[in-house]
Amino acid sequence: MENNREFGRAVAVQVTVMSASRLKGSRTDSCLSFIRVEFNGCVLGDSQKLDVPVDKDVVYNFTCSFECSEVAHTLDDVAHKPVILTVLEILPKEKKQKEEKTAALGQASVDLLPLLRGQCNFSSTVLLHAVTGSPADVALREDGTKVKTTLDVTVSVSEPLLSDAQRSDSNVLMVTVEAAYSVPEVWNPASTPPSSYVAALQMPVSATKEQILSFSNGVLKTGGEKEPLPRPKKWPLGPLLAPGAEVIQGLYIDAEPTDMDHGDLTDIEDKDFRADAECNQKRVSWDTARRCFIDAGGVASLSRRIAQCRFWPVEIMKVTQTVPVKGAKQSKDKMGEEEIQISFHGVVYMDLVPLLYPGVRRIHGVYRIYPFCEADLLNKTQRTHSVLKEYIRAAPPPGRARANSSVSSIKAFQTKNMENQRGNNDIFKKPDSQGKPALAENVNGQEQQVNTEGQMYADSRSYIIIDIFVEKPLVPKRPPEELAKRVMELVPPRPPLPRRPAGAERAVEEYQCQIASVAAQVLDQYQQMFVSGGKALDPVLQEQRKQQLLGELNCSGKYFAFKEQMKYSVVRIVREKMFRTEAFSDPEQLQAFLSQLYVFLVDEMHAALNKTLSVEPQEFQAESPLSCVQLKHFAKEAELNSDYQLAEHYYQECLIQERCNASHWFDYGVFHMLTADHLKAEECFQQALSIEQTHTPSLLMCGVLAEMNGCYTDAETFFERATSVEPKSVVAWTVFGLFSQNQEKPIQAEMAFREANKQLNSSLQKNMTSESELTSETQSGQEKVQKEDGDIEKTGGDADKDAVLEEESPQKSLESKQQMSSSSVYMETVWFLLRSHALQNPDIWALLGHLHYLRADYTQAQSCYERTLDSVLDTAHTHSIFLRLGAIYLQHGEYEKAKPVFLRACKHSPSCLTWLRLGIACYRLEELTEAEEALTEANALNNRNAEVWAYLSLVCLRTGRKLEAEQSYKYAIKMNLQAEPLLQEIHDLQSRVGFGNPCF
Repeated sequence: MENNREFGRAVAVQVTVMSASRLKGSRTDSCLSFIRVEFNGCVLGDSQKLDVPVDKDVVYNFTCSFECSEVAHTLDDVAHKPVILTVLEILPKEKKQKEEKTAALGQASVDLLPLLRGQCNFSSTVLLHAVTGSPADVALREDGTKVKTTLDVTVSVSEPLLSDAQRSDSNVLMVTVEAAYSVPEVWNPASTPPSSYVAALQMPVSATKEQILSFSNGVLKTGGEKEPLPRPKKWPLGPLLAPGAEVIQGLYIDAEPTDMDHGDLTDIEDKDFRADAECNQKRVSWDTARRCFIDAGGVASLSRRIAQCRFWPVEIMKVTQTVPVKGAKQSKDKMGEEEIQISFHGVVYMDLVPLLYPGVRRIHGVYRIYPFCEADLLNKTQRTHSVLKEYIRAAPPPGRARANSSVSSIKAFQTKNMENQRGNNDIFKKPDSQGKPALAENVNGQEQQVNTEGQMYADSRSYIIIDIFVEKPLVPKRPPEELAKRVMELVPPRPPLPRRPAGAERAVEEYQCQIASVAAQVLDQYQQMFVSGGKALDPVLQEQRKQQLLGELNCSGKYFAFKEQMKYSVVRIVREKMFRTEAFSDPEQLQAFLSQLYVFLVDEMHAALNKTLSVEPQEFQAESPLSCVQLKHFAKEAELNSDYQLAEHYYQECLIQERCNASHWFDYGVFHMLTADHLKAEECFQQALSIEQTHTPSLLMCGVLAEMNGCYTDAETFFERATSVEPKSVVAWTVFGLFSQNQEKPIQAEMAFREANKQLNSSLQKNMTSESELTSETQSGQEKVQKEDGDIEKTGGDADKDAVLEEESPQKSLESKQQMSSSSVYMETVWFLLRSHALQNPDIWALLGHLHYLRADYTQAQSCYERTLDSVLDTAHTHSIFLRLGAIYLQHGEYEKAKPVFLRACKHSPSCLTWLRLGIACYRLEELTEAEEALTEANALNNRNAEVWAYLSLVCLRTGRKLEAEQSYKYAIKMNLQAEPLLQEIHDLQSRVGFGNPCF
């Protein structure tokens, strides 16, 4: 029954500590102890004090509770905070001691996540982590190993915390900050005053509320060894009394394949840098997991924010606590308080769009750390200010209070944060005056403009590894079973083939075959004895010849051999046809059975002989001397000669030979695609699927034809099923991505293209590895030959050289393919579509143009692009064609041709790049007014493009506006203009117009 409880209603959570086993105290005979239970910074209660012998379990049987509600202990608290159990020992009283003294023996943590999964009660056995130096820490077994104390705990609620509907619509997100590597060299673990390293991000937990997820326990470590794997994840808590109590039971950071990483530094060329940074250089380790409960409104808000912004900021700071100097002026309310200084303010931009891929629950990301800049933050994430600064201001210093107990301060900050976000929607038209953020600030004072600290992240190539996990995918994925069922509904499978003959039928068939075999052997013997020289046989001597034949068979032993040959088939008839497997006890029954068997065998013998020795003319059906491979070869040859009638004949001959072969039906369907008979083609592809429901090429072509017919839902089913059947198919993922792109599903398209590139790179790496292994084996073989034969250079040096060259050529081919792997998924796909005749003009010319462009054959690319744009039909590649064709024109100096191309691009899909290149074309054509207008539009779309500022400087120089030219030039330099020829052109023009020195 569904629970209709609302979130606001309080539910009591009961925690019962049943017992402790193998508990050791300071005394050798017994231990006087009690247990303290805490949750969310509050002490829930202490158990009674029990004095129990050391060899007995301590039965506390202590129950305490807290209320889960929206006011005090929230669902989010339940998600990311454990119940902390502390076992304390009461020490023996000393002389003149008035009060009892206690000492902590150990601590344990209990995870409450099962309550959010719908459980009303659960039991757990947790390890008690000993406090350093306590009797429990030094207690040893007889074999020298440490004694492990465990606690038995039960947790229960009177009703589920969430109803079925709430649990279905909500989610639990877990962010794990692992470690930051290649951190600035100036960081020193032994520096004073002590520093802490903090990371924070903001996450929506409801439709109107956001929660700060903070990670404040970063530890700076020196290099020299790699972080161990696997290693446990930690609770986001302050330091506990017992080392190890902060570990989340059952959660570990494990080794991840590099091809599974998202974010930055994931290319092959970054592999060596990361290996060195993660082993030899300084790093900050968190290994902390922060869960976050998100209700239905929060899930919708999270999905919407990811789709709108794509990038999600995570801020990083170094925090130093300092004590004010004596005599310094302070306000009364801050007398004696520590000041918190934050420095090295950095930010990473996580791309969370993969969480919107269907079925994706996890992102393991490697992200570069950039200097914090509010302008960049606004442009990339639509956020207006630093979350971390406000959080540090709101939270009290760690020395005075726990961070997780500052509930009121955090809530006050969240309210202020949401107001700020609603009130600031300005768009920056020009970059900030400094270009670099304020990176070192005093939280209690004014911000100090320091540019060097943040830049150290970029100089050191610092990066951080963060893992995002959601319990349920934000976008569900259709399971393979559902896709298979849907395909089966669209194309029902073929009925099963006729059943093979049963046992009795097979036995009779085998007997008849043996009869035919024996008859053939007797006939051969007869011909050897009496038929020779072509003489006619005398009919009068027929009986004599019969007696001679029988005598020969008996004397030679062939008659006995024939009987032995027939015995097995007769036994099978007795067992399979007559169902007799036991001996007869009654002789009469035996005789009756033998008579019945004899009659049956004679009848079947006559039937077999009539088939074998029939003199009537039988219909002769000659088998085709051609195999299916030959027939397909001849069909392709006929297609090349445009003899489609002959080609169809060959395909039909192939189907006659093997009608139940799905590939034959697929080839026949491709033939009909060539002749533009799409209806027959679809029938053939569906026939192939009816034979083999997992035939990937037929699934793809059924999808293509469904899309051509406007059946987009069916097409998506076929494409998605193809990727499910063959998840390593580059073509299947690419076609699915192209379809999703045409259906204006950009996230689904991005997911498909990413998977296609991943599978292609994996395939290329495997090929390159196998090629390198083959090359090394060849080289080692050559070395062996050189050792065995000292005269190798005289007799076989040229042959060895040719062999090495043959090994190098495929390697170079693979390397050239790897250089253009970002677009080579289209290469493999275009060949499949071309072979399947699934493309019409102008898509073929567009894709062929892309192939030539990637191979740097710009002349052929230009020709293909021009033919594409001359077509009256639309193509899905229009924007890329405009950009690439226009770039070719600019490269060749054909500015009059480039201008109309970029004009069309600006009308079709304007961007900073299209307006910039239009401005370049107009500038080179001396059309300065039009050039300035185009460059202004480009600058409005992206005011951080150095090339735009450079060309604006050129236009201003040509029109005599020195001040604007100087400002534009400075912005170009500030945006790190790298084009040396363009810089030289500005300097030369400045000198010619007499505006002073070349550097303004």
